[in-house]
Amino acid sequence: MSSSSCASPALTASGSQRLDPTLVFTVTFTVMAWASSFPAIRAGLAGFGPAEMAALRFALAGGPAALFLIATRAKLPELGDIWRFLVGGVIFIAGYALLLNFGQRVVPAGPAAFIINTNPIMTAVLAMMILGERFSLTAWLGTAISFAGIGVIALGKGLDVEIGVSVLLILGAAFCNAITTVVQKPLFARYKPLHVAAWNMAIGGFVLLPFLPSAIEQAQVAPAISFWSVVYLAVVPSLIAYGTWAITLSRLPAARASNFQYAVPPMAMLIGFLWLGEIPTIFGLIGGAMALAGVVVVNLKR
Repeated sequence: MSSSSCASPALTASGSQRLDPTLVFTVTFTVMAWASSFPAIRAGLAGFGPAEMAALRFALAGGPAALFLIATRAKLPELGDIWRFLVGGVIFIAGYALLLNFGQRVVPAGPAAFIINTNPIMTAVLAMMILGERFSLTAWLGTAISFAGIGVIALGKGLDVEIGVSVLLILGAAFCNAITTVVQKPLFARYKPLHVAAWNMAIGGFVLLPFLPSAIEQAQVAPAISFWSVVYLAVVPSLIAYGTWAITLSRLPAARASNFQYAVPPMAMLIGFLWLGEIPTIFGLIGGAMALAGVVVVNLKR
């Protein structure tokens, strides 16, 4: 999609002037699924090591993904595209999961969601440098509003953002997301989005195989909530949500698509309230409203 698509209405397909129902669904589901992944990771880490949890998660997701590729007779990667698929599997799946898991041993779910959401700004800069996408002044204003809103959420949770090892690990996970978004964007012109997502998970699961035997041993003694949290991570935020994210990315410029991830921390706050009974602070409510408002501003008509 060309840079001129930034002037189209939010959540529309190329050339359309109406809301695209498929895109509305994929954006909404992805945001909700990824918001729920942060508390699920914390629950999983109570019974698994960070590397072992990543291996079990993507063994459960990568296996069905590989079968999907076979069943649908997915197109094999062209020689010049192999490196893009490897980036998706090694960096977006294995690297992201390992860095985030190790970081969340120390950083709670809420602050982790804030740190990860530096990703859209990284993506915007990379998309301009590599893909030649344009980001208007209004879009940058929306980005600033969203980022400030997420900062308010973090402030309300008492986050002391020190440049420590755990913070750097999660920032590294955010960069894994950003670089893969930009690198894999051209693939959607030649491959089906669900096939790209499936290749990513199958390759990532293969890369993490060395940690799987230990993960199986830990699963035998892990608390039930930890085991089922990993199963949930494999099915919903991974197997399904990576597919819906691939569809979203295939229909929107990389920088615009990533801005919807600013809605993840407010949604995580809501899930925490409904699931864990965590009552949001006034800072959290104000910051959540700002984050969502910024997403709307980014996607307004010029």
